[in-house]
Amino acid sequence: MDGHDAAVSLLASQVRQFYERQKPFRIYHGSTNSTRQYRYLPDNMVDTSRLSHVLHIDTQKKIALVEPNVPMDKLVEATLPHRLVPPVVMEFPGITAGGGFAGTSGESSSFRHGFFERTVNSIEIILADGKIIKASTSENSDIFYGAASSFGTLGITTLLEIQLIDAKSFVELTYYPVSGMQSALEKIEHAAADPSTDYLDGIFFAKDRGVICIGRLNDSVDDGIRVQRFTRATDPWFYLHAKKLIGKSTLPVTEAIPLVDYLFRYDRGGFWVGAYAFEYFLTPFNRITRWALDSYLHTRVMYHALHKSGLAKSYIVQDVAVPYESAAEFLDYLDDIFGHYPIWLCPLHRSGKSESTPRGLTALRPDPNAPTMLLNFGVWGPGPTRRHEFVAINRKLEQKVHDLKGQKCLYAHAYYTEAEFWDIYDKNEYDLLRQKCHADYLPSVYDKVKVDVEAEERAMKKSWVTWSQATLWSIWPLGGLYGALHATFRREYLKSRQTTYGLLINLCQEESD
Repeated sequence: MDGHDAAVSLLASQVRQFYERQKPFRIYHGSTNSTRQYRYLPDNMVDTSRLSHVLHIDTQKKIALVEPNVPMDKLVEATLPHRLVPPVVMEFPGITAGGGFAGTSGESSSFRHGFFERTVNSIEIILADGKIIKASTSENSDIFYGAASSFGTLGITTLLEIQLIDAKSFVELTYYPVSGMQSALEKIEHAAADPSTDYLDGIFFAKDRGVICIGRLNDSVDDGIRVQRFTRATDPWFYLHAKKLIGKSTLPVTEAIPLVDYLFRYDRGGFWVGAYAFEYFLTPFNRITRWALDSYLHTRVMYHALHKSGLAKSYIVQDVAVPYESAAEFLDYLDDIFGHYPIWLCPLHRSGKSESTPRGLTALRPDPNAPTMLLNFGVWGPGPTRRHEFVAINRKLEQKVHDLKGQKCLYAHAYYTEAEFWDIYDKNEYDLLRQKCHADYLPSVYDKVKVDVEAEERAMKKSWVTWSQATLWSIWPLGGLYGALHATFRREYLKSRQTTYGLLINLCQEESD
């Protein structure tokens, strides 16, 4: 902890200097899994990228002390030798613990445990005036709950105490074909009520054809059940495999998946977004090409290429959740305005195993009738090529979610006006907390998540360089080629995770023998 304390002390000193000058700063983490454009500006950045260590695993208390820039694969690598795993592990291995806490993250275990932030017991945070404090449910609780989903607008989270649960070697996953939203919801509600269910999500391949995947942790493989992997270049992409299984039969199919392969099953191909890269580059999409290009089709590389290419401005990437009773209507709406499949389904428990639902920084305004469960829709695919049409379809989607009393994840582009945003979220509570943390001089949540379309237009009119660059980048395939080439030459993004995956699987299996 000495090294950690020294690093945090240095960061706190830097923050105090910004505070004394009332100069806003941003936090540089070293990587991002957000679709928003990110620019490194040294004169207004606090670099936290070295806070990337798992400091301690307590096997008795089942907790991990983790610095904020520890990615999910490194966290799992540290906990599995102790036969432990975080209750909620985000599906992309590069998502960090701090990012999951500050940005709202859910996964297929969130129907039971809630968002990732609900599995965090306490944090260490540098407030915006440079003061270092601890915060938990019993100490500085308003700051603890407020820092969740705050996107770093109260200060800098420098340490997290994360809950752990018992791990097993395999996830016994059963794929249930469904013919529409009603049958999908029936299967989801039945599985969620079963205490033996550990993981639960689904995919719609068309409005009337989908699959609900129900997983149970297991240390052995029953007779007649095959073992299926998803992390090697020769393995299938998870969504293609699921689609193939339900295409053969209307009956459920069960497989045993090594735990690490299950947790990061969507890494290769980024769910299915990687398929659009083949379409963009007019490249055949088959097992051979996916195998040959596998190094480029992991999410760490894909995010890097996405940012450099500028294609995030033409692809809809949104995670939105609505109450169960609105799910069928929302799927109809997506089928009409979006029209692309697959679409991901993930049931989310608002509070997890906590008895109450504390109102976090970006909590929706109080509603005593708010449902406990929401159904998340992963809406990812091409949008209109004209900028004003692209903005319009995103704004309509946001409005529809609001009308259905749903909630939008703010890691992605947000197109709300400021008035619309603060009509949804509680500005009064947020401002009071910002004052308490001396964070008034920092960018607000809205400042950090918004897409400022008017500023884009002003920049285009003011600078012919900006206009020329935007025009040039809109010519196929220049933007995509630049993103791909940049990812190629930034070799650290291409480091294979196969060795780590293999180590993790071997460790888990050795412990079960």
